[in-house]
Amino acid sequence: MKNNLFDLSGQAGIVTGASRGLGRMMANALAGAGMDLAVTSRTLESLTPVVKELESKGVKAQAVRLDVTKEPQIRDLPKAVLDRFGRIDALVNNAGMNIRKPAVDVSWEDYDTVVGTNLKGAFFCARAVAPEMIRSRYGRVVNIGSCTSVFGMSGIAPYVTSRAGALGMTRALAVEWAPHGVTVNLLAPGWFRTGQNDALFRNEEWAKMIRGRIPAGRFGQEGDLDGIVVYLCSPAARYMTGQIVLVDGGFTTGATKAIAGK
Repeated sequence: MKNNLFDLSGQAGIVTGASRGLGRMMANALAGAGMDLAVTSRTLESLTPVVKELESKGVKAQAVRLDVTKEPQIRDLPKAVLDRFGRIDALVNNAGMNIRKPAVDVSWEDYDTVVGTNLKGAFFCARAVAPEMIRSRYGRVVNIGSCTSVFGMSGIAPYVTSRAGALGMTRALAVEWAPHGVTVNLLAPGWFRTGQNDALFRNEEWAKMIRGRIPAGRFGQEGDLDGIVVYLCSPAARYMTGQIVLVDGGFTTGATKAIAGK
């Protein structure tokens, strides 16, 4: 074991949905700790600047086209990474999406799209890399959830379903794979402005209301997830598995008080 438990040099990982937003931020954090990375998106072109960013940190980087709703593409993912890096030490299951509608307006296709991407896709990505991690008796799977992994929110029922389901999935896989040296945890960010939720943030009244319920007094910023994602993908997290880590400025802790005091 390295003296520096947070040194990821010599390791290789995968970050799905890494072309923008939180996925891109987390990929940069892991690269900064020395991890070689395969980054995925549905379009290779969108990954070109990301690969350049990662390589500028002195690591190897590979762009992989991946639609997590397509099983054949998920099946091919481990081989692509092993052919380039020879190992798979970590998976950050970040690819996700949302459709905002009242529950009574959600179609069958809407539900399948959201849950199929956020929950089913994450499960099968983890399932795809697990055999290599089990073989090497080392692995870190970090599923990405949100605050809605622990509470409900109107207008996004399929999304909440997928994020709450990700917590159950994380716990089940953690129990199953712990004897093989593979940890599985759920990283649940709070309110970060991304392309997925930009429309909400453009509503100044909404943004002011939400910010007022965050004890830290601000939304998440670039860099706020760096330390925790490096930790969860590192040897330091060897005895932590099946857990949810909320990085939300205290939002889930203070939300009930804030609502009650409205």
